[in-house]
Amino acid sequence: MTYVKARATFEAVIEKEPDCAMAYWGVAMSIVHPLWSDPPNEENFAKGLTMIEKAKVKGTKTKRELAYIKAIDNYYAQGRKEKETDNLVAFEQGWAKVHDAFPSDPEATAFYALSLLGTASPADKSYRNQRKAGETAATVLTKIPTHPGGHHYIIHAYDYPELAEKALDVARSYGEIAPSIPHALHMPTHIFTRLGLWDESITMNIRSAEAAKQHPAGNKVSLHYLHALDYLTYSYLQKAQDKKALAVVEETLALSDPLQPHAASAYTLAAVPARYVLERQQWAEAANLEPRKPDSYPWDKFPAMEAVTHFAIALGAAQTGDKQKAEKAIAKLGELKTQTEKSSTYWAKQVEIQRLSALAWLQFNQGEHNQALLTMQSAADLEATTEKHPVTPGEILPARELLSDMLLEMEKYQQATVQYEAALNRSKNRFNSLYGAAKSAELAGDKAKAKLYYQMLVDIAEAEEADRPQLQQANTFLASK
Repeated sequence: MTYVKARATFEAVIEKEPDCAMAYWGVAMSIVHPLWSDPPNEENFAKGLTMIEKAKVKGTKTKRELAYIKAIDNYYAQGRKEKETDNLVAFEQGWAKVHDAFPSDPEATAFYALSLLGTASPADKSYRNQRKAGETAATVLTKIPTHPGGHHYIIHAYDYPELAEKALDVARSYGEIAPSIPHALHMPTHIFTRLGLWDESITMNIRSAEAAKQHPAGNKVSLHYLHALDYLTYSYLQKAQDKKALAVVEETLALSDPLQPHAASAYTLAAVPARYVLERQQWAEAANLEPRKPDSYPWDKFPAMEAVTHFAIALGAAQTGDKQKAEKAIAKLGELKTQTEKSSTYWAKQVEIQRLSALAWLQFNQGEHNQALLTMQSAADLEATTEKHPVTPGEILPARELLSDMLLEMEKYQQATVQYEAALNRSKNRFNSLYGAAKSAELAGDKAKAKLYYQMLVDIAEAEEADRPQLQQANTFLASK
């Protein structure tokens, strides 16, 4: 996943060995990123197409070499489209043929697993492709236990609440296999996040961020550095280590060009400051966030990531009674959704979930409680049809959690508990969902369940560092039992 360095390395080989077909193949492969939200731009697509044409001319040595070249040629042969769905399907078909032809080849097997992940549907709750990819990648590790691709694709394959346990052993070993590679150090934290193992996530993301400083993207701050910061902030906040989270916020806000332009970079720049204020329910601060920071960043390329800030502004304004500001931010979310639809159905849906969530809380705070509940339920139901993207450790605020909060405020305590528990099934050990489940159970008269969730909350938090009132309430409840 260090595509920039991979491409540079293959290009260096071309300089020394201009007849090496696989060097041209490598450049073409490095331009295709099946697991990221960055299909190649026009220039890079043209570059990849040129490289694969040269590879086809020079690749005449072995059947295996020709099969590898044909697999990536399948991708480029579809032409460049606004949505690369057809390209990724062709990519999968190409690698399936290579895998069938060379079943004992671990590299072909690894690339086939990657291709399956590239076409996996976020709406498929059976996780057919993901399970197949994980099982396929696991066969690589039976032959080569330290194979980084095998580890990498198993983690991506099982990066779902229902599947994460399957990748825990692999996650705990990956960092020792590639101890200086930023993304390899970060990848285990996808699984740690799914399982709510915050201490392990923090440890690995600190290592990843430090390694990323040593491996910039040319003269730019690496996307892997920013990506680790977002996961790090999320983990700190779930442990109520707010001072440490604030330090990461300040570090993020201090960043300026040159930054590697990428969806993961843009997401972090918007998400980190938004997470800090929203997780702590600092609504006035959320309402006053500034979008598109830093100013020099190419935000026009990332409307779904810009939407994160407007979501925070809309929710903060709705909660503080600033109807005009909330309505303006909600309207902006609608515009950004329309822009995003041109390139990504998935991210357009995420923006719509944010828009509906903010609208619901505006309606609620304007006294339209029944309509607000319907709107919030729609947002939660829409979110349930999706999965979180690898670019993020979790939604900025989960719609299901926001629905639960609304039910709690409406004194529908039993319903709130059910929804908080559903939120925890999707996002384990979230601080606010644990507190909400405990509080709603307490108010519903279920003292045993309240004790369970209050204890879980106290167990995950760093009490000596935290000043959150939720922890004080938890400790008061537990001390009285």
